[in-house]
Amino acid sequence: MSVKEREFDFTDRDFQKIRDLAHERAGIFLSPKKRDMVYSRIARRLRTLGLDTFQDYLLHLKENADEAQDFINALTTNLTSFFREAHHFELLSEQLLNLADRRSGPIKIWSSACSTGEEAYSLAMTAIETFGSWTPPVRILATDVDTNVLQQGRRGVYASDRISKMDSERVSNFFVKGKGSHAGMVKIRPQVQDLIHFNSLNLLAPNWPVKGPFDAIFCRNVMIYFDKPTQYKVLARFHPLLTEEGLLYAGHSESFQHAADLFRLRGKTVFAPVHNTPNKKS
Repeated sequence: MSVKEREFDFTDRDFQKIRDLAHERAGIFLSPKKRDMVYSRIARRLRTLGLDTFQDYLLHLKENADEAQDFINALTTNLTSFFREAHHFELLSEQLLNLADRRSGPIKIWSSACSTGEEAYSLAMTAIETFGSWTPPVRILATDVDTNVLQQGRRGVYASDRISKMDSERVSNFFVKGKGSHAGMVKIRPQVQDLIHFNSLNLLAPNWPVKGPFDAIFCRNVMIYFDKPTQYKVLARFHPLLTEEGLLYAGHSESFQHAADLFRLRGKTVFAPVHNTPNKKS
């Protein structure tokens, strides 16, 4: 779409202001290549609010605190699926069994960018399968900055095509197929939902409503939206929230070489915390 065909005027200044606000409020780094995406998504907010210009929207955003969440929701990308990057769940199963042999309390997992819930439910299903019990010694915290996707995650209702590639036995065990007006939909069984607590969390917020330590933190395909300094800041906050044997599971295109003092590569996109850092003071 050319600029002349656009419904709303969208200047360089508008784009830069939105870039600055996205980085400031959610750590999202928007490259110049994202200009059309930004226009498309924020233009929806203009239509919803009945505004005429991006300047009007930016003023509305400044004067209405409630719009801040809708602004972030509009810009976040929520691409996810059940058992995405399957090797992570195989390693997690091994980790759970190893921990259970030496642990009396619950094993704690944090899905820190859970989107619509597929990752968190995959974690719960892995735990149930690993221990052969609907009540495994595992507790899962699932958080996301986008409140809209969290609502879907809590409901645990999905279109049937979301599980089309899943093993049929898993589908039978963990999902209930909708009937009548709900045909074409599936719902996660309540025993799986019981293992998960969903909560809103911005990884760039000054305070996180989480209580560690965690045995595993999943933060996959999130850091790619942050610049290096922001990545390091988030990783530095993850570090003390992991147990000594804890693992950080990252996305397939994410590398943390710039944070080698915090994390070392343990496997394919899996990192272990470094506890004996050279500059660590006693």
